[in-house]
Amino acid sequence: MTDTPRVLRAEFLKSAQSLADSVEESRSEVVFLGRSNVGKSSTINTLTERKNLAKSSSTPGKTQLINFFDVDYRFAEEEYPLRYVDLPGFGYAKVSKSLKEVWQKNLVDFIRNRTAIRLFIHLRDARHPKQKIDEEVEAYIREFLRPDQAYLTVFTKADKLKQKERAALLREFPGAILLSNLKRQGTQQVHREIFKAVFGVGK
Repeated sequence: MTDTPRVLRAEFLKSAQSLADSVEESRSEVVFLGRSNVGKSSTINTLTERKNLAKSSSTPGKTQLINFFDVDYRFAEEEYPLRYVDLPGFGYAKVSKSLKEVWQKNLVDFIRNRTAIRLFIHLRDARHPKQKIDEEVEAYIREFLRPDQAYLTVFTKADKLKQKERAALLREFPGAILLSNLKRQGTQQVHREIFKAVFGVGK
């Protein structure tokens, strides 16, 4: 794709505790997941070009709600409605014997049974690429990934790495994207991958 989809509008819809009180599944959804301090809010703000759309908490693990954002894209003279879903961060549970303790049962229920989800974007810290919890979460979700769903690994804080380290990371994780919210690098790639996965555009 020579052109890049761009965000026209983005607005916060609501916060929910579980699948039961979530918004109606009226749009295809892109879910953002990752450890509590990986930069999910910053990533959503950078992608939508809205400074304070997603609020970040200064206390890791404090945000325990599922947050929904309606995002309207424009590409090739057409508009594409989408929804971003920001899941609570994981990795701050005192005991993590199983994922059900890391993520409350209602979150597991949400990611397994929400039919509108088309893409999981797993944000991982480029400086700590092999955290056990990240590998466990990816393996777990890939077990029940549907044919109409995709999984994308995005490494945040890529500006903290040297060029050699970035190249090594991409060799080890082919298909992953390196993102820097600070320098706004990698955002166009993320938008293009969203369009490929959700709308089949650019395949």
